[in-house]
Amino acid sequence: MKRLTTTLLSLIAVTMMMAQGWPENYGGVMLQGFYWDSYKDSRWAILEQQAPDLAASFDLIWIPQSGNCGSQSMGYDDLWWFNDYNSSFGSEEQLRSMIQTFKALGLGTIADVVVNHRRDLGKWTDFPKETYNGETYEMTYQDICSDDEAAKKGYEVGPNKDTGEGWDGMRDLDHKSENVQRIVKAYLKFLLNDLGYTGFRYDMVKGYSANFTGMYNADANPQFSVGEYWDGYTPNVTAWIDGTKIDGKVQSAAFDFPFRYTVRNALRGSSSDSNSKNWNQDPDYKLLGSESVASKAAYRRYAVTFVENHDTEYRSSSAQQDPIRKDTLAANAFLLAMPGTPCVFFKHWQAYGPEIKAMIAARKLAGITNTSEYARYSSPNMSAYYATVVNGNLLCVVGDAAKLTPEAGQWTKILSGHHYAYYLANAMETAWANKGSGTFKEAFDVELTAVSNTDDAQLVYTLDGTEPSATNGTQALSGTLVHIDAGKDATLKVALLVNGVLSGLITRNFTYQEDIPEPEVVIPDFCTVTEGEVCAFFEAPSHWSNTVCCWAWVDSPGENFTYSQRKDWPGVDCEYLGEAPNGNKVWKWTWDGTKQNNTAATQPQKIIFNNTGQPQTENLPFTQAGYYNIEGLKGIVTATAIHQIVNSESANSKHYYTLQGHRHNGRPTAKGIYIQNGHKVVIK
Repeated sequence: MKRLTTTLLSLIAVTMMMAQGWPENYGGVMLQGFYWDSYKDSRWAILEQQAPDLAASFDLIWIPQSGNCGSQSMGYDDLWWFNDYNSSFGSEEQLRSMIQTFKALGLGTIADVVVNHRRDLGKWTDFPKETYNGETYEMTYQDICSDDEAAKKGYEVGPNKDTGEGWDGMRDLDHKSENVQRIVKAYLKFLLNDLGYTGFRYDMVKGYSANFTGMYNADANPQFSVGEYWDGYTPNVTAWIDGTKIDGKVQSAAFDFPFRYTVRNALRGSSSDSNSKNWNQDPDYKLLGSESVASKAAYRRYAVTFVENHDTEYRSSSAQQDPIRKDTLAANAFLLAMPGTPCVFFKHWQAYGPEIKAMIAARKLAGITNTSEYARYSSPNMSAYYATVVNGNLLCVVGDAAKLTPEAGQWTKILSGHHYAYYLANAMETAWANKGSGTFKEAFDVELTAVSNTDDAQLVYTLDGTEPSATNGTQALSGTLVHIDAGKDATLKVALLVNGVLSGLITRNFTYQEDIPEPEVVIPDFCTVTEGEVCAFFEAPSHWSNTVCCWAWVDSPGENFTYSQRKDWPGVDCEYLGEAPNGNKVWKWTWDGTKQNNTAATQPQKIIFNNTGQPQTENLPFTQAGYYNIEGLKGIVTATAIHQIVNSESANSKHYYTLQGHRHNGRPTAKGIYIQNGHKVVIK
């Protein structure tokens, strides 16, 4: 049996490695592990902390482009491809650690590949010269399309026109260039074989001919590839998929934008392209039956479905984009019930994690894959709700689910919420638990359900990981609540019990995880402030190797407080003070009294620290004598050098300070007056 299992696993591995574009009959679910400007939530170290919980539900995670872009960036102005992976999301060491942790848990990492365009070094047609494995890779002006904006500005460029849509934001790369092809091929292999990525998400594939994506994938052979062909017209997306064929075989899947627009239109009750004015209309759920890539049997294998992403989400009042504005959870219920490979948006996961876990568990129990068949479930009023049966096992109802009562002898409800419900076919003869595996922080109850054609079917469960049997475990009726205590892990195994025979065993692994506190921020004693001094301190990340610079300003009326040394970015050099207890370097910026416009402002309102240009922090609110790190303000240094910790996790500091600012690690032995947590303490 062991030899057979090993052989089977090897066969599966070979099949995956030979997958054209996207594996057939794939039952996995992907998470988009970021949103726009998710610099904190998507940091490599933060995502790695969540790995056990993510891997319990997801099979793939798509992360931001991970190379250094020369400044704070979401990665779409890519610059370094081989030699610099200290990005806005963390260091190269943190990136590699995260990818390997994911891989060990069975979670594949999808790279955001931006090869349509590339950022220059500042002179329009110059790019980094990089060396990897003894090979030198450098693009030149000849690798830029002849109709790029650089040509319009009078710069010398290459001979070939763009093979797709142009974009003036960066230099459009000429994929007909043999040098571009050589570098892209090497870059993709570096992502797979060196960094450890599992596959690719190609950005802006409308910008160059589909055959180049096919060429690159045929060479690199990723297990997974999906292109961002942003188009709501299904034939255009399927034509791009066909365009990636090499030797008649499709080389990449595509994001199913038609599916996304179908869901958006149904929830707002209109298929009009005009966005905001239609959102107060009642939903029209029959629009969920509109055509998409996933609706076409010949293409659904290559449909990566989604309902929201970083480009469609609501970002701010001034950048509203085109979001799903209501029934977000119902949208995800439909997404996770349908064929194709669903990609869940990070903000939705953050908001509805427990519900989405349960939906994914139902999808996988029902055996739904990217090629599953589905059909509308008979109903008299598809405008009030939409019901579909997928794979013969799962009935998904979106809308006013109360108006649908499926045949009790055929279906059992397992999940429901605002405007959605899931039913499993009784013929599945299985147990069900309404919570998905993963981590938890508080005690909770799990509802058990018997899905069976037998009316009096019961259940048997254990909480210690042992197999339930007629003699081992607790027997229970359908609808029983099982309590999971906080403070310890639990493995729930539940089986259906019919006429003394057990079947339909399911397992839920619940891992207790306390909130991981942020490391205590300890402000070094060498951070001092003199009376009347306007200043700020910055604890740089370990991978910031250059001099830290500061840029401080007031928006209105416009005023620059870092104007004297350099009259433009990256601002003035900070003073190096020494190392913090954690080994990070600490720098100080002090205003020299010079302003650009000599307004009445006496302090900046905002501040940025940068590593002589890049990377950089976000725009941070300025606090006088503030102590910052990459995440923002962490404390304040007073004029007496008594450090006021403002980090909530560190507020209950055990440190005592003398009135002169000297710190004691623990309760002082000498009598006197001390400061602890901002209060005077008398030691007698």
